[in-house]
Amino acid sequence: MTTAGDIMHRGAQWIPAHETLDRAAQLMRELNVGALPISDQNERLCGILTDRDIVVGCVAMGRDPARVTAGEMARGTPRWIDAGADVGEVLQEMKGHQIRRLPVIEDKRLVGMISEADLARHLSDEQLAAWVESVYARGGSSATG
Repeated sequence: MTTAGDIMHRGAQWIPAHETLDRAAQLMRELNVGALPISDQNERLCGILTDRDIVVGCVAMGRDPARVTAGEMARGTPRWIDAGADVGEVLQEMKGHQIRRLPVIEDKRLVGMISEADLARHLSDEQLAAWVESVYARGGSSATG
C-alpha cells in the first residue's frame, strides 16, 4: 500500500498566523514553494497561504503585505491527511475538495505536503488522468491550496 507519507514532499514548514505576508513571501522564496500551511499559536493547522493569495488578496487590493498577517488570509476549514493514509484517500480528499496541495500530518505535527508534482511522480498515468479531470473539469479553486 502506497501512503501519503510515501508520496509527500518532506520538509514542509508552517508560517505562524501572526507572521506578515511579506515574511511569508520571503519564506516561500527560500523554500522554493508556492504555498505554506498556516499554524495557530498551538501549532495547529488553521489554513494554507498561497503566493496567489498574497498577490490577489493583498497586493492587488492595495494592502501592505508588511501589515497583513497570514492568519488574516486563512479562510474556511483547512484540509489535511494523515501520513499513514492510503494514496486513494489522498486522491479522494483532493478531488472532493478540489485542492491542489495537501498538508500531511503525523502525530499532530506537519511532516510534509503533497502537491500536483508529487502526484505526477507517483501515480500511474490512469490515476493521474482521472485526478486531473476531476479537479480541473469542475474549475477547481486554488484559493485553498
